[in-house]
Amino acid sequence: MPKGKGGGGAKGGAKGGKGGDKGDGETSGKTKKGGNSVKVRHILCEKHSKCMEAMEKLQSGMKFNEVASQYSEDKARQGGDLGWMIRGSMVGPFQDAAFELQPSTVDKPVYTDPPVKTKFGYHIIMIEGKK
Repeated sequence: MPKGKGGGGAKGGAKGGKGGDKGDGETSGKTKKGGNSVKVRHILCEKHSKCMEAMEKLQSGMKFNEVASQYSEDKARQGGDLGWMIRGSMVGPFQDAAFELQPSTVDKPVYTDPPVKTKFGYHIIMIEGKK
């Protein structure tokens, strides 16, 4: 759900985004360049070995969404799609990795290698867009 005030069609119109310039003290430097939201897909595995199996499938040329459907252990089983996520709504290491990635497609994904470890497990993350 959007945090903003509704605004509907004018989402790109506000200069500088909603409060992105202020109050972002601790992350100001390196994360500013990435915008305020990313369209994220991930593969979440509790065990590192399973995550590495998924990584091998990706490296062999399998599509990201197919690998996610097969291996991911979370609610995003529809090809690992988490949709648009805003800065501040993701756990630290996941967010840092997501905003550093370049947008790519499920056919030729640019993903986190090695996987990112969070309290939920191991994530292979890719993004499809930034705004």
